[in-house]
Amino acid sequence: MKYQFDYVLGDDFFKSVDGPEVRQGNVNVSLSVVYAASAFELDFHIDGVVTVTCDRCLDDMEIPVKTEDRLIVTFGEAYAEVSDVHIVISEDEGFINVAWYMYQFIALAIPIKHVHEPGGCNEMMALKLKELCVDEIVEDEGLFQETDEQDEIGSAEPDAGGYDRPVDPRWETLRNLIRDN
Repeated sequence: MKYQFDYVLGDDFFKSVDGPEVRQGNVNVSLSVVYAASAFELDFHIDGVVTVTCDRCLDDMEIPVKTEDRLIVTFGEAYAEVSDVHIVISEDEGFINVAWYMYQFIALAIPIKHVHEPGGCNEMMALKLKELCVDEIVEDEGLFQETDEQDEIGSAEPDAGGYDRPVDPRWETLRNLIRDN
């Protein structure tokens, strides 16, 4: 047997779920449920737009989400998560609320980094970030010294990409303390 359910998830849904990632959105969910040999196969087709907070300027921004996910549900003595896609529900209970699973699938479809397109961030916040950016302040004050030579500890340190970057000369005092000991 095959059953088809269609849902439109709006702001009320996201508020009722009260998840941390998404608070607003307009998402269409098409859910196909197939009963096959003592198991239910739930296929979720999710497509829509959610509103999240920009990591840079903290303004709301819309992100499109589109995903297809599967959940296998079987009956057993008690609730159990067998794997990421297989759960067991109690025979006594006999039902499953798919709202949280739909929310999780939507949340997992959102990119980890939420940032507006270039020029899309709140201008006042972008100016404040630029004003407070440590790298720019350090460069503006001339605290970085560029040098080709390295002493025994090193006047340049490799960053995460393996490239040498200049070291703030204020650290030299600490290095001198280490050398003296």
